[in-house]
Amino acid sequence: MSGEHEQRGEREQRDPGERPGAAERPGAADRFGEDRRGPGRSRWLPRRPEGTRLHPITPWRRTWAPIAALAVFAVQDLNRAREWITQLTLGWVLLAMVVLLPFAAAYGFLSWWVTSYQVTDTELRIRSGLFFRRVAHIRLDRIQAVDVTRPLLARVAGVAKLKLDVVGTEAKDELAFLGEADAVALRAELLARAAGIAPEVAPRAGEAPERLLVRVPTRMLTVALLLVGTGWSFVAATLLVPWGMWWFTGSPGAAIATGVPMLGGAWVSTLGRYLTEYDWKVAESPDGLRIDHGLLDREHATVPPGRVQAVRVLQPRLWRSRDWLRMELSVAGSDGGKSVLLPVADRAVAEEVLARVLPGVRLSEAVAGVQPVPGRARWAVPLWWRGYGLGVTGAVLVTRRGLLRREWTLVPHAKVQSVRLRQGPWARRLRLADVYADHGANGSTKAGLRDVTEAHALVSAQAERSRTGRRTAGPERWLT
Repeated sequence: MSGEHEQRGEREQRDPGERPGAAERPGAADRFGEDRRGPGRSRWLPRRPEGTRLHPITPWRRTWAPIAALAVFAVQDLNRAREWITQLTLGWVLLAMVVLLPFAAAYGFLSWWVTSYQVTDTELRIRSGLFFRRVAHIRLDRIQAVDVTRPLLARVAGVAKLKLDVVGTEAKDELAFLGEADAVALRAELLARAAGIAPEVAPRAGEAPERLLVRVPTRMLTVALLLVGTGWSFVAATLLVPWGMWWFTGSPGAAIATGVPMLGGAWVSTLGRYLTEYDWKVAESPDGLRIDHGLLDREHATVPPGRVQAVRVLQPRLWRSRDWLRMELSVAGSDGGKSVLLPVADRAVAEEVLARVLPGVRLSEAVAGVQPVPGRARWAVPLWWRGYGLGVTGAVLVTRRGLLRREWTLVPHAKVQSVRLRQGPWARRLRLADVYADHGANGSTKAGLRDVTEAHALVSAQAERSRTGRRTAGPERWLT
């Protein structure tokens, strides 16, 4: 009961010093309905929380939940579900649809009815939950990225989804759905407030201007994906392994159970990847690098300045003759920690974009400074030992690995949080050691098979470089 009174008190009372928002002013009306306090509110509906409600199309997004619950219940007992299906007649099917569809629609409407958002001077509040009420308090100064996503059906309906990346949280809070214009305007306001712009000015700040840096040509993306061996390997395995399983076991079920996951992997690495990376654009703006991409589902993401912890540069074997590169980022606090910056680009274009992400870093200089491992490393990792390397520049620590697919990882000295040395029994005999540099995206880069004396010196020197880099690092706020 105490928790219920606390939530009710929070909904009905404003914090001291809080500026009234548009949804809080006396007589204010919701965007998609009449005043909550007006006579039009039915006594049969639950009390609506204060704030702005989502787009009216949102209830259709929630109607699948009861149907999904029924499907899960059926999967848990397949035999009984099969018996029920065989006993169903047309009348029972129609009766089930008459009962289930209105129930699902009512659930979606009520979930939308009790969901709202509110922007105050210090935080964004998202209230949701039909049976279990939830109030998310998102501090504006902790927001590091606001992404606008437009799935295919949402684009048809003219709505968009807003995803918020907040420091210290793994999962992203989201507002789904808003009108496209409302989503863009709210994103601009949140970024302006996160940058420290006065609350009374932020709603009128508008979207920050941008300058296009690169747009990946469709032909280039198509050729690049055709030259990646991973996708072809998945396709070949999907065609051969299920047939082999069927021949070996004589069971179609075993073949299907093996082939379905492999089919998903083949989709993700081929056509699914093409649909995601189609029409890839990178633009520069005061709030960071903006990335737009997608053929069916259009996504707009922002890479905040100063939040990039590491950059990974990849070059598959068949890309070398064309000197193409792929760039990925490790961003602190982002969902999963990794994101794509460039799916494919010429080296000159990659150099230009990298200079925006890590100012003062030149890719050619960082790659040229990588030193190979000692020759005795061949006894620790036969054949692949030539792929390892390590380099240090004035701005970044560079590690290299891979023979067929080259991979360089660049970590700014200021982003290295700890340095570790690891040495197994066989490595001790060969006087070799691995050095790990941990960064702020819950990841690390490995300088493998280094001479043990060099490894100990690297640990001490890198710790000092990191301390110095953090003292001289620039701000991580937008528009600064």
